[in-house]
Amino acid sequence: MTKNELRKQTVRYIQITLGALIVCLGFNLFIIPAHLLTGGISGIALIIYYLTDLPVGMQNIVYNLPILYLAYKVFGRLYAWDTVVGTVVLSLILDATHFLVDWNITQDGMLNAIFGGVMAGIGFGIIFRANANTGGLDVVGAVVKKFYSVDMGTVIFLMNFIIVMSSAWMFNIDEALYTLVSIYVTAELTNRVAAGLNREKSIFIVSPAAEQICQDIMENVHRGVTFLEGKGGFAQEHKDILFIVVRLTQVSRVKAIVDHYDRQAFMIVSDTSEVSGKGFTLECETYEDARAKWQEEQKRHKELTGGHI
Repeated sequence: MTKNELRKQTVRYIQITLGALIVCLGFNLFIIPAHLLTGGISGIALIIYYLTDLPVGMQNIVYNLPILYLAYKVFGRLYAWDTVVGTVVLSLILDATHFLVDWNITQDGMLNAIFGGVMAGIGFGIIFRANANTGGLDVVGAVVKKFYSVDMGTVIFLMNFIIVMSSAWMFNIDEALYTLVSIYVTAELTNRVAAGLNREKSIFIVSPAAEQICQDIMENVHRGVTFLEGKGGFAQEHKDILFIVVRLTQVSRVKAIVDHYDRQAFMIVSDTSEVSGKGFTLECETYEDARAKWQEEQKRHKELTGGHI
């Protein structure tokens, strides 16, 4: 393993630990004091905890053992190792921070459901962004999807539904309803954090002034622009289409540039997630450096071809 790979793995495990810590704070500060449940294996562990006082983290490890074995047999060693790391770290921190249950920050069931769900969602999202997971029903859902082509979300929802209904039967309807709120908030925040809170924007621009717009964007917004070949559906005329991915804060600058050259330009701006590559997840040279390099290559090519390009 190279030094760079070691650094990336170290950062990744720190990220998993941080995510697990935030999840456990949500559990011990809000969810458990309010007698609420969560989805998945941890929800089952909480039911047993409320009835017997058995440590939630220890239960989580025990209940996940067959699931970890299943992950290894079906998806291989690498996936199983990531699942083991996420599950063990979460379980250990959950029991280590259990003393926070006695703090009783708020007695309001709705506040506990919302803030517990928010913290759990943020924590799980951070773990998922590190390409790890915490075992439980996610693995079961993935296995069912692989062998039976049943949607993973459907499987997890049905299992969580059974857990929540158990809560209503064993405890009371208010706690079951608050649990539903908490599970929903957790799911929403998990998806948002996993995809990235500050999503980039993808922009399509159709305009006769595409050349000028492209040049201005590259010079002043410092984003790469791609030309796409298009044809109008009515008159069948050729159209130049620009495609660009920018950060949210750069959208207004792109709009101003387009408006300057063509007030009638057709433009689509849409949310984009999981953007990778130069300029986003990889370092990118400046526009000036890239242009200088291109001009140098053109000059060298011209010399080799005797002035014909």
